[in-house]
Amino acid sequence: MLAGLAVALLTTAALVGTSTAQAAGTHRPAPSAATATTAAAVPRHAVTGYWQNFDNGATVQKLKDVDGAYDIIAVSFAEATGQPGAVTFQLDPAVGYGSADEFKADIKAKQAAGTSVILSVGGERGAVSVSDAASAKNFADSVSDLMDEYGFNGVDIDLENGLNSAYMTQALKAVHDRHADIVVTMAPQTIDMQSPQNEYFKTALGIKDFLTAVNMQYYNSGSMNGCDGKVYAQGTVDFLTALACIQLEGGLEPSQVGIGVPASARAAGGGYVAPSVVNAALDCLTRGSNCGSFKPAKTYPGLRGAMTWSTNWDAANGNAFAAQVGAHVHGLP
Repeated sequence: MLAGLAVALLTTAALVGTSTAQAAGTHRPAPSAATATTAAAVPRHAVTGYWQNFDNGATVQKLKDVDGAYDIIAVSFAEATGQPGAVTFQLDPAVGYGSADEFKADIKAKQAAGTSVILSVGGERGAVSVSDAASAKNFADSVSDLMDEYGFNGVDIDLENGLNSAYMTQALKAVHDRHADIVVTMAPQTIDMQSPQNEYFKTALGIKDFLTAVNMQYYNSGSMNGCDGKVYAQGTVDFLTALACIQLEGGLEPSQVGIGVPASARAAGGGYVAPSVVNAALDCLTRGSNCGSFKPAKTYPGLRGAMTWSTNWDAANGNAFAAQVGAHVHGLP
């Protein structure tokens, strides 16, 4: 997510000091059979956070340090190999793990606490290309192998340099064939979800029968069209609600739509909103209250929740997102 999730992070890294990671919180209720939507027990309303496998000036964390409010942790990032479509993952020594086994143990501990840990593919600098049947197979095989090796619950698609819907859909269906309980999330930029005819949107619709959530990046965007045809500026409650409406009315289920925002003003180049604004947008979409000038024609009480870049930047900001937005998401209807 670098460029939607992290492009500005790297450009502002020198401005941010490292702070001590906060202890894991207990904001999230334990999952139950009644709220689980997959075998990985993603709750009806979920909070997603990206964990940085690198040090760019935010708080350096191990997975065990990530606040307990997060229901889905997306490990960032899997990267391209020399084989078209294939991806690999290597721990960065900067994050402090002594071995891969220690990392795998942290994954298992998070999963035992009810958290899904998935592998995010791409980022702004990610050069993964799935553009034909061979690369789709390579992608599916490599992602499946990494899931088996590390115990990941699924995959996140954060490809910001183009995406072929036909072959990415083919690849993700192949991964799903091998892991029926897979958690699949996406983090498209705003421009990628303006119409169901966009490649990202088409991919989401193509895997709708097992897609967990699309957490669009509502930042580093500039002004965009809302579902009512009006233009809205980023950094406002209307931007969050009017753009979410496009996905909600364009074919995705409410349970497949989340709001993606930076964890602090230092985590993006533009579009940061305070937790109170995120919570107001969640209320507007699910309850019809706390809206700005835009108010959707109906409510979507099944809305999945919210996402942030990143758990590391959240820790550097006192875990404000986890505490405030996390608690609010888990209290949605």
